Amino acid sequence: MMKYGLPAYTNKTINTGSDAYMHDCIVIGGGIAGLQAAIQLGRYQRNVLVADSNQGRSNLCRCYHNILGWPDGISGETLRETGRIQAEELGIEFKDVHVQKVNKEPGGFRIITAQDQFKAKSVLFATGVVDRLPNLDKLLPCLGISMYICPDCDGYEVLNKPVIVIGSGDAGANMAIALTYWTDEVILINHEIEEIDDQLLKELSDKQVTIHQSPIHSLEVDGDRLKGVLLSNGLNIKAEHGFAALGGNEVRSELAADLGVELYKNKHILVDQRTKMTNIENVFAAGDVVAHSEQVTIAMGDGMQAAIWIHKKLKQATERSM
Repeated sequence: MMKYGLPAYTNKTINTGSDAYMHDCIVIGGGIAGLQAAIQLGRYQRNVLVADSNQGRSNLCRCYHNILGWPDGISGETLRETGRIQAEELGIEFKDVHVQKVNKEPGGFRIITAQDQFKAKSVLFATGVVDRLPNLDKLLPCLGISMYICPDCDGYEVLNKPVIVIGSGDAGANMAIALTYWTDEVILINHEIEEIDDQLLKELSDKQVTIHQSPIHSLEVDGDRLKGVLLSNGLNIKAEHGFAALGGNEVRSELAADLGVELYKNKHILVDQRTKMTNIENVFAAGDVVAHSEQVTIAMGDGMQAAIWIHKKLKQATERSM
């Protein structure tokens, strides 16, 4: 059934399992950047396969608050579901697979999964970042509603409100300091009892951040609403908003690195800022895996920009071959 008034393009021959079949592009990662790129490539009538393991961080966020047109917020799940439908109606194919390897071959690339292999003229890495979250029951339903991970995204949500930071060493300290821009009531819990730099300790003291050196035993929640935390030392702390800041997030750039793509020192992928192409011809990257601020709206822009230049490169190659 067609939704959104979009035409369903059915004039393409899709044969993804054939070793001889060459996609115009394979997008690795079906999160926000990958979906936006796929939608634009579909509007170019390109034969595109999106390979997605459904493990992206946008699956977890229950509400993004800072996106144009959604003043009351929108969940990552809704964005992904809506985006996938929109892309599929433009002829984009999806495979729920985990990509194990990408190889450069004459004329293109071979993408290898446990189930199959696919070929493409170009590749877009939209593999994202995985957050290291506290292993606490009842945390995940609260993400984006009353528990957050990004002060740029959600610092406004704690404006002049008490907020708990579930932290680990310097990562937690830096988060607590950042949140003092919005509120004077910041409580830092050094959940993993990691050492905090002396200069950060001084700054925490200057900003009157309360620090507790104890693991969290459990969260107190009401559905998706945080109410407080119980520490292992028996102390019960009340607050209706919290941030997680353990550090050690995983940048999913290993596939790109194995292909020879150049990485930044923090393992994010380096791209040309205009084209989103990497140091390897016809290999592009977009979204959180790229070296920039990790924001949904930036991921959308990245995906769109990458798609435009993927199309340009494909068009140029076709014209040269004539």
